[in-house]
Amino acid sequence: MASGGPEIEQLIQLLARLPGYGPRSARRAVLHLIKRKDQLMLPLSAALDRAVAAVRSCEICGNVDTISPCSICADPRRGESGILIVVEDVGDLWALERAGVGQVRYHVLGGVLSPLDGIGPDDLNLDALLSRAGDYTELVLAMNATVEGQTTAHYITDHLSGRGIKVTRLAHGVPVGGELDYLDEGTLSQALRARTEI
Repeated sequence: MASGGPEIEQLIQLLARLPGYGPRSARRAVLHLIKRKDQLMLPLSAALDRAVAAVRSCEICGNVDTISPCSICADPRRGESGILIVVEDVGDLWALERAGVGQVRYHVLGGVLSPLDGIGPDDLNLDALLSRAGDYTELVLAMNATVEGQTTAHYITDHLSGRGIKVTRLAHGVPVGGELDYLDEGTLSQALRARTEI
């Protein structure tokens, strides 16, 4: 039951859709914002408006930035290593960047293959990856250690076989069922250094 009007209830419902928020935590967040309307709510509203207008998806790698190509793809030093790291989502790319994995480039798939959920190769950014792959000496498949992540990694490996590209994956130090965005930077750095060829 709404206790503060339809605008407040709508705000609670929208916040409850965010990862990590349920109805209770969304209600607490909204009450906190209302209590600090001038210090938090108004600047947050303005920041959201600016983000809606400015944020775009990179035409090359799929990262999100305010420019396209993104700042990573636009950096000429990034291509010198010859390494392209393939990730499921932007959150994984950001996690690897926080870990300081080096002057590499990325490719965001936008998810993983999941026949049970109706997600096939055409639903992911796979064609662009297969087109870009020849520009790199090594592809690091940084998929989450889930069944779907490993299925996606095998699909990519099969489509790149015979093209003379070294394909590696993160070391087994990433826990099974784990997600990159939730791992600490040390674990991610070590997993990348200990990658193995598939």
